[in-house]
Amino acid sequence: MTVKTVPTTPFADQKPGTSGLRKKVPVFQEPRYVENFIQAIFDTLPERDGATLVIGGDGRFLNREVVQTALKIAAANGFGRALVGQGGLLSTPAASCVIRKHGAIGGIVLSASHNPGGPEGDFGIKFNTANGGPAPESVTAASASVMREETQYVRARTLAACLIAVLTMTVVVTAHRLYLTARKRGAPEQPPRSGSPRHGASVRDVARRR
Repeated sequence: MTVKTVPTTPFADQKPGTSGLRKKVPVFQEPRYVENFIQAIFDTLPERDGATLVIGGDGRFLNREVVQTALKIAAANGFGRALVGQGGLLSTPAASCVIRKHGAIGGIVLSASHNPGGPEGDFGIKFNTANGGPAPESVTAASASVMREETQYVRARTLAACLIAVLTMTVVVTAHRLYLTARKRGAPEQPPRSGSPRHGASVRDVARRR
């Protein structure tokens, strides 16, 4: 896997609370805005190497794009696995359940609650911790401190847009490639053995088939 380091500068308005960061969609569409915020969250998780991360949101405008961005940054930051909701959709209660059930380090939840959505509406990103609940003030304060001094973020150079319509997706990050396994909802989870193409199609292969 090839990792790209991207220079950046802080955004003064990135001040998350327990409900994360909520802004208008055009603000999140500014170059590096999403990347800075997610990188700062990951920078406060020293135990992230090889860990499981949950990613998903309520489906509002920009949801899919931010899911893809989060996956690329998670891969570059050493996470071992990302559990993504069907089509990128995962309600906040569902994300909390998946985090606890799979022993994830936490989850990137994309939601602005009852706030209106749409191209000119609201969007939000928050981090739920390993207990499934919103990040406490100590965690959000730590990430806010990092945001004020952010100078770079890292991301995987390639990650196909492969949110599968009917299946739940598991992205398995190995030292060399990204592998993807798909299973029907309710079926036992059987992730591929690390680094073995025979036990999981690569993301590029799956995208080619589709």
